[in-house]
Amino acid sequence: MKSILLIGTNRFGTLLARQFHEMGQQVRAVDKNEERINRILPLVTDAQIGDSTNRAFLRSLGVSSYDVCIVTIGSDFQSSLETTALLKELGGKLVVSRADREIQAQFLLRNGADEVINPEKQIAEWAAIRYASDHVLDYIKLDDENAIFEVSVPEEWTGKTVDRIDIRKKYGINILAIKENGVMKIPVTPDTVLNGKKTLLVLGNQKAIRKCFRM
Repeated sequence: MKSILLIGTNRFGTLLARQFHEMGQQVRAVDKNEERINRILPLVTDAQIGDSTNRAFLRSLGVSSYDVCIVTIGSDFQSSLETTALLKELGGKLVVSRADREIQAQFLLRNGADEVINPEKQIAEWAAIRYASDHVLDYIKLDDENAIFEVSVPEEWTGKTVDRIDIRKKYGINILAIKENGVMKIPVTPDTVLNGKKTLLVLGNQKAIRKCFRM
């Protein structure tokens, strides 16, 4: 279990709080809007009204005691930037800040953020890959070159074994798992026969995966 300081309880912050709540994490939420704080209370361990750009207020929260500090302020970039800088200055172990544009991400990284998340950009990238292909069902980007894809089995592979299609040798792609009827099978054996009811979780270079599955 991790202790998380969540600053900003807008829509994105609330969605994060809900996910953390379901995972059983300890979350302390901060926002200067009393109505939003009251709304998020059932989802967090503790919630407090306050101005995160105020050094004394942030210091009183004991920033250095949290495993992760997440800044989700979206409507006021100046406040987000000041909050991020103060969190790092006050000993934040891992400061993660939200950005809506690339230039914002650059400023945040230069002023205390250890990592930056851009929800709209990440969702747009996921949606473009998901819906521009007949085979892709899900996608997780690992870095600029590599990713994990969940893909449907191409029609021409039906009835063939994993060993016979041999995409590791041809494309450098690894089949991590096979899913059928919602059940994941790990590890994958070479004699596993593929069919249209199964989906593959594959890991590899994104260009190679796109070429292999004709995206």
